[in-house]
Amino acid sequence: MDSHVDRIAEPWGTRTPYGRHEPWPARVDTCLADGVTPDDVERWVQTASILHSDGDAMDVAVVGGRMAGVRGRAQDRVNHGRLGPKDLFAWQANAAPDRLTRPLVRREGRLVECDWDTAMERVVSRSRTLLSDRGPGSIGFYTSGQLFLEEYYTLAVLARAGIGTNHLDGNTRLCTSTAAEALKESFGSDGQPGCYDDIDHADVIALFGHNIAETQPVQWMRVLDRLAGGDPPRLVCVDPRPTQVARRAAVHLAPRLGTNLALLNALLHEIIRTDRVDHDYIEAHTVGFDELSARVATCTPAWAAEICDVPAARIGEAAELLGAADRLLSTVLQGVYQSHQATAAAVQVNNLHLIRGMLGRPGAGLLQMNGQPTAQNTRECGANGDLPGFRNWQNDAHVADLARVWNVEPKTIPHYAPPTHAMQMFRYAEQGSIRMLWISGTNPAVSLPELSRIRSILGQERLFVVVQDLFLTETAQLADVVLPAATWGEKTGTFTNADRTVHLSDKAVEPPGEARPDLDIFLDYAARMDFRDKDGGPLITWDGPETAFEAWKRCSAGRPCDYTGLSHDKLRGESGIQWPCDDRAPDGTERLYTDGIAWAHPDTCESYGKDLVTGAAQEPVEYRSLNPDGKALLKAAAYLPPHELPDETYPFQLTTGRTVYHFHTRTKTGRTPQLNAAAPDVWVEASAQDATALGLGEGDLVEVRTPRGALSGRLRVTDIRAGLLFVPFHYGYWDTDAGYRPDGDTPGRAANETTITDWDPVSKQPLFKTAAAALHLLERGDGTCSPAPTTTASAPASGPGAATVPATTGGPSARVTHTTGPTAGTSGKESR
Repeated sequence: MDSHVDRIAEPWGTRTPYGRHEPWPARVDTCLADGVTPDDVERWVQTASILHSDGDAMDVAVVGGRMAGVRGRAQDRVNHGRLGPKDLFAWQANAAPDRLTRPLVRREGRLVECDWDTAMERVVSRSRTLLSDRGPGSIGFYTSGQLFLEEYYTLAVLARAGIGTNHLDGNTRLCTSTAAEALKESFGSDGQPGCYDDIDHADVIALFGHNIAETQPVQWMRVLDRLAGGDPPRLVCVDPRPTQVARRAAVHLAPRLGTNLALLNALLHEIIRTDRVDHDYIEAHTVGFDELSARVATCTPAWAAEICDVPAARIGEAAELLGAADRLLSTVLQGVYQSHQATAAAVQVNNLHLIRGMLGRPGAGLLQMNGQPTAQNTRECGANGDLPGFRNWQNDAHVADLARVWNVEPKTIPHYAPPTHAMQMFRYAEQGSIRMLWISGTNPAVSLPELSRIRSILGQERLFVVVQDLFLTETAQLADVVLPAATWGEKTGTFTNADRTVHLSDKAVEPPGEARPDLDIFLDYAARMDFRDKDGGPLITWDGPETAFEAWKRCSAGRPCDYTGLSHDKLRGESGIQWPCDDRAPDGTERLYTDGIAWAHPDTCESYGKDLVTGAAQEPVEYRSLNPDGKALLKAAAYLPPHELPDETYPFQLTTGRTVYHFHTRTKTGRTPQLNAAAPDVWVEASAQDATALGLGEGDLVEVRTPRGALSGRLRVTDIRAGLLFVPFHYGYWDTDAGYRPDGDTPGRAANETTITDWDPVSKQPLFKTAAAALHLLERGDGTCSPAPTTTASAPASGPGAATVPATTGGPSARVTHTTGPTAGTSGKESR
């Protein structure tokens, strides 16, 4: 049957209930430009979403050489045809009138258009001068979580073996580095143990700091459909805010910011105390249980209640659900990753599954989720600083193997120290040792903490900044060279979602003007730099996305993320395929660790681990002594208070987060009429108790100030816990008058004006959720605000100050077609 649903007002669409152990019914969501019918579509071109980590498979409609809409792919294992609001509408941003179409270079303080040769020669000339005068450590690369696998791998090769720099990282450092580190700490290697199909089989689903309704809306649809069906799962939600997930949870725990580890230690205490553990699994597959048990022995619910401000009885209820679950699925995201003791807390969720033996079976799953759409590829390909293929930089045999693949000498590949993480790269730029920073597909002038500092770093005369992007972002405005890039739908490549599903995205339309795919830009740079292997041949031998993918396959062979059984042609089937995919698993691998722990042996592991409190790296001999047989590690950690606590001047805790309608810094979603109208401007959430105490009301213009800076926004009075403020982090300045930026005293619009320069000692992920803040009235609401529902930040924001964004032509309404029943399962084959 067909129905039309307003997917702004109803972001998760209609329900298709199903029971436990049943397949999730298909529902094909379709959105076409106004006036376009399915019969008008000339081609449907295969792709997947690039605006979250879910990897929702879809087809792009092409009419007259332009994108004209999208539809979900019914047979795909990830989304079964469903699409979220960003999937449905954000394709319009590709045709935004302010797309970059020609390179820009800075002349006499202004960015002016030029040709590609002029721009690239300026980049190459500065690169060669710095290499000659200051060496490879003077050049750094800061990339994205939105490029394609082929592009990340090419960047990793040219940065590591071409330039020879250790300074390479992605903005995935902000969203997913704790996921990777937690997996390495527990299992010896990156790689999600579970998969999205575990939602179909779990009887308990625990979400730790994961607002899945807004960050992975299609998987929330899956959970909602399970809740509406027979034998529904019970939800445990750990989140300080009253999110949609919290409202549907059997147990909602809302701890103080920065106390996740204390709460998790108490949950482990209860599960061990009540002997809800799988002793046979622990003996066969883990080391460290006695230490873990001793560490949490005194971490009673009453102890945690004092620290977390959560009732001890509720902690006990949550532990009962987790301990009694027949099949437990746990997911973890930014509420853990961007908070105090991030890796230590995330590892305790791993410990929960290991001591209960909840791995490798349908419904017994663990997902240390990703935030960025292609973050998994950043990690696999080494564009996050690690060595490609989950190789261990401390293992000389791994370095030698990578050198063999690249045909270079092992000493060519920097491995004298840990890879430089993003926060350290910006510090090096601040101090002057990094003199050239190439930023591709990301916007640190809005997304990094303490923005006044970041702007001052990027604005230095001595720092040569290259920005490769779609629009003249806040970061691009500070660049010396701006390179116009093609994006999703305008180029071909592959990318991998949070449950290891690899999708192909085929080129549907031409990029605007002279914009080029990121792969072509990197290949052009490598050719102009004339990078060579040890035999004098070209270091990079591929010339396009398909040959780049084949090169990556050779690099991945025999590693945890083995792609050797995949190809672009194979991925043009009905569904994405999960890695590892090789001779032993030609159709992919649904779950990891179905027969023990595979990649923790000292000879094969990606990491020898770190101290969870200090971040100090463990030496190979220590790891080999602790774990000679390559079992999973149960690593314990003691709770410590956050570094910045409220005081008389700054009496609140401040956390930042996301809304379902926007992605990252809104460079695409802010240019999508429906999404921008749904949430046009920043807002501030406070509890009714705190609003009353301060004499504040719904819609008042308020200031949030921390020791670093301030922002202003309209107040939303919600059921958020008392003493806590929430601000969405998406908003910057590109769509404000004259690109306004705050001075020292004037409040800005970006949440990261206020956040602290601090990071987790293990994963090096910035802490966006632990600041102390003050809240003040700026002016009373004038009655024009349209308040959102008081229980969630999902609803559209409105009111004075809403951004004016150029509308794309032919845009659809917010109403979307849902198709269920027999026609929903038809093939989504595209014309090629």
